[in-house]
Amino acid sequence: MEQYNVTGMSCAACSARVEKAVSKLEGVTSCSVSLLTNSMGVEGSASKEAIIAAVEEAGYGACVKGNTKSKDTNASSMASMEDSLKDKETPVLKKRLIYSIGFLIVLMYFSMGHTMFNLPLPTFFKGNYVAIGLLQLMLSAIIMVINQKFFISGFKSLFHLAPNMDTLVALGSASSFLYSSYALFLMTASVINSDTAKTMSLMHELYFESAAMILTLITVGKMLESISKGRTTDALKSLMKLAPKTAVLIKKDSNGKESEQKLPIEDVNKDDIFVVRPGENIPVDGIVIEGSTAINEASLTGESIPVDKVKGDSVSAATINMSGFIKCKATRVGEDTTLSKIIQMVSDAAATKAPIAKIADKVSGIFVPVVISIAIVTTVIWLLLGESFGFALARGISVLVISCPCALGLATPVAIMVGNGKAARNGILFKNASSLEIAGKSEIVALDKTGTITKGEPKVVDIICAEGIAEKELLTAAYSLEVKSEHPLAKAIVEKAKEEGLEAFEVKDFISLSGNGLSAIYDNKKIVAGSVNFVKGQCDENVAEDILSKAVVASESGKTPLLFAADKKLLGMIAVADTIKDDSAEAINELKNMGIRVVMLTGDNEKTASAIGKSAGVDEVYAGVLPDGKEKVIRTLKEQGKVCMVGDGINDAPALTRADVGVAIGAGTDVAIDAADIVLMKSSLKDVVSAIKLSRATLMNIKENLFWAFFYNIIGIPLACGVYIHLFGWKLNPMFGAAAMSMSSFCVVTNALRLNLFNMHKALKSRKINSKAMEVHKVMADVTEKTVKVEGMMCGHCEARVKKAVEAINGVVEAIANHETGTVTVKASAPVSDEDLKKAIEAQDYKFIG
Repeated sequence: MEQYNVTGMSCAACSARVEKAVSKLEGVTSCSVSLLTNSMGVEGSASKEAIIAAVEEAGYGACVKGNTKSKDTNASSMASMEDSLKDKETPVLKKRLIYSIGFLIVLMYFSMGHTMFNLPLPTFFKGNYVAIGLLQLMLSAIIMVINQKFFISGFKSLFHLAPNMDTLVALGSASSFLYSSYALFLMTASVINSDTAKTMSLMHELYFESAAMILTLITVGKMLESISKGRTTDALKSLMKLAPKTAVLIKKDSNGKESEQKLPIEDVNKDDIFVVRPGENIPVDGIVIEGSTAINEASLTGESIPVDKVKGDSVSAATINMSGFIKCKATRVGEDTTLSKIIQMVSDAAATKAPIAKIADKVSGIFVPVVISIAIVTTVIWLLLGESFGFALARGISVLVISCPCALGLATPVAIMVGNGKAARNGILFKNASSLEIAGKSEIVALDKTGTITKGEPKVVDIICAEGIAEKELLTAAYSLEVKSEHPLAKAIVEKAKEEGLEAFEVKDFISLSGNGLSAIYDNKKIVAGSVNFVKGQCDENVAEDILSKAVVASESGKTPLLFAADKKLLGMIAVADTIKDDSAEAINELKNMGIRVVMLTGDNEKTASAIGKSAGVDEVYAGVLPDGKEKVIRTLKEQGKVCMVGDGINDAPALTRADVGVAIGAGTDVAIDAADIVLMKSSLKDVVSAIKLSRATLMNIKENLFWAFFYNIIGIPLACGVYIHLFGWKLNPMFGAAAMSMSSFCVVTNALRLNLFNMHKALKSRKINSKAMEVHKVMADVTEKTVKVEGMMCGHCEARVKKAVEAINGVVEAIANHETGTVTVKASAPVSDEDLKKAIEAQDYKFIG
């Protein structure tokens, strides 16, 4: 989507006019204009020149955002975006308002002070009604010149047959001024003829103060609206301020000697080495190559607790180094950094429109012409009813100045901007306004298991000791053996032993037995570890049935059981598994309390899936789901209600796209992020809950704004017309109509700002759906199947590596690896050659037998 800055827009009718003009161009597939940010997003093949020409032909100005030939594209575009968000309007309006009020006070003194409050007049003006009238004319003319923007914009739009809010103000003020001038001319004749009664009557027909007051009050409203609108973009501005301006790079001179150089951020290139001291900001995204520290990532994730970083860990631009000195290698610079992408995402979302805004857009497009028509009809009807021209004109002017298309146009975008900004500060990124609206309407949340509900990394979950063996003895033996291994399961056992404060004893003759397990010698005793069948074969005596049965139960519940033996005697079993995240069950329960049905998708068998599903507390489990089967499940679920899909992997992308709303959790993979509508910077399911809560709050705020905008006009216009005069005696002075108009937009924007006070983490009142037993569905697919023999697999993580490699082959929908049987069952929707299978398996250092 190409972004443009648009100038000259003053209300929703303007944005509707621009959108209509650009949408007519050949090659434009979509166009979205934001009155709030004075920006426009255009998709399609139409040229930039044609788009700009169309906007100018409609009576407005346009230019491409960040249009620059500067070497530093990112810095220039960032500066351009900052410049576009800078509040340039408020200072100008403030200056206009001060001058207007100064002259208006004098005008009101001479027009109403001496008649309503008996305030004294200078001797020259006593009884000199023509002089009083001329002074009012001059003062009101000065105020009209000060606020000439209303007339220039209003009549220019009228000339283009696209009247806007400024047209209504200009017509109302000009009508008052012209009629008053006409009355003043008539007054001169009555004074010459010494017709005092006629002169006094005509004094009441002077509406100069109304012409000036209308402009001043509208300017007051415009300034309040401008200040409030500026606050709606505070979140985006604060994100931009986080962008570091300099970096300390390690550079080598001609002699190869290293030195530190402080350079502008635009001079940092990929693979440059930079250093960061405690208290400094990380300048660009990178990888730690030396040192360790704790990083405060609150600016990106909203999480205030610092995250420990060591060699090999990634760091992001704009986060703060809290403690140690680190040396890093730049991996992403300029527009590719995480911060730049967040800023761009928030900015793009502000330029899009929510579906709910379509009603207001349609009304805004015809609102001003309809109001002008109503004003003319009102004036004519009152004249036909026998009222004076002054009375009838006052009713018509009241209609013009009370009607407010701005409130309609701002109702949705201000709420979207504030909601989107609050989400960004909490590590939740909505890609567009539509996703912010639809997320709150979700009736079903589908969760991928691995990495979403679970942590995605193995942990020790069970330690079962053989008779006569202490837990410390089993864990120490396992630690001593596994510390020599590079296997992921070994890492889990090593971490557990370190947590317990154990020390490994030195072993010798360490051997990794491909496809079986490990063995080593300690104190002339042979220690072995591995699968149930392997360790059983290494023991002299029969392995206890209770341990074997527990190993079977562990396997069925999604765990990997590892047996350990020393000197041909069983020591016990350690089960390792990908555990459920600490807050997953709580988040799922909150979703259910919000009236949402929670579904888990997994490739596991029914027993394993059922066990994990029960632990997490989901309503339904879809087991045996193939990588391409997730999309089919989502399609089925969509028939039952609006679906929000949450995932983090490449194979989640089709499902994320198919769902009504796709959520990439924990920043996921690049593919998942591209496919998703919402990106969560943290790996917490509670952020899914927060995103839905915020969406619901934003949607409610939009509805409140639209209600107020429609209600205001529905009540205000009949009041201005004089409909209630004979019913209740209510008559609206044009000045009060202008005051009401000026406050309407301010009220809408202020209401949207209330979203900043919304607590995303507070538990909502329970709307829990009827509880029932968890349902487990076995998903089947129409595929061909073949089994191949593979050597070298020794555990569940070996299986996972082979599975991932084989599933990457085109046509393969699922691969089921079994290290105990040494086989891989390949399910494919298209023919897959043995050569492709061999290449994929041997690339992972396993032997393909055939």
